[in-house]
Amino acid sequence: MTRILIADDDPVVREVVRRYLERDGLEVAEAADGACAAAALRDSAIDLAILDVMMPPPDGIALCRGVREGPRPEIPIIMLTALGEEDDRVVGLRAGADDYLTKPFSPRELALRVASVLRRARIHEPVGDPVLRSGTVELRSASRTVAVAGAPVELTAREFDLLAFLLSNQQRVFTRTELLADVWGWTFGDQSTVTVHIKRLRAKLGAAHRIDTVWGRGYAWGRGGDGGAPDAD
Repeated sequence: MTRILIADDDPVVREVVRRYLERDGLEVAEAADGACAAAALRDSAIDLAILDVMMPPPDGIALCRGVREGPRPEIPIIMLTALGEEDDRVVGLRAGADDYLTKPFSPRELALRVASVLRRARIHEPVGDPVLRSGTVELRSASRTVAVAGAPVELTAREFDLLAFLLSNQQRVFTRTELLADVWGWTFGDQSTVTVHIKRLRAKLGAAHRIDTVWGRGYAWGRGGDGGAPDAD
């Protein structure tokens, strides 16, 4: 059974989230602080973690960074942030979070986000392992691995999805709104999410990346652009 960790120092939040996720047939582990969450991530087979940014240390940001630097960096992570704290959201995404929700939030929406992230992470791998290539970048769809010139590159679930989408649609220009819809499955949301993930992908792929900014339009893989930030949605 798919196992979800909800880490939040508010017992009411944990209880409500647990009930919604269990209705969807998921097993739920709870942690009241960062130390308990770190132990669960270290000792349990967690398939996805929901981490509150503001909880007794280590906080959600530190935990997220620890996961990305640990033995299972591929674990999908959804961050819970305070309403209006944009800095927390950006820092969380830069730390490696795949998604986020601001408090107060709808438990049903969180459950839907969990289902979306799990689906995209493809916990149950399909038969075969199709390969997408561009230059020295090689992406294997089923095993969800990426390599540059044969060297493995660790990506989060959402970074992988974004790269796979761009490689599957090379030279096509996509606005941030379109990427939110096609990669995240969101019909609305903070478009800085896309910007942060693009920056992270460029950094991880290094000189091998071909993610171009097409001024006034958006992003494309291998089209050629001017390197500035897109100003069109």
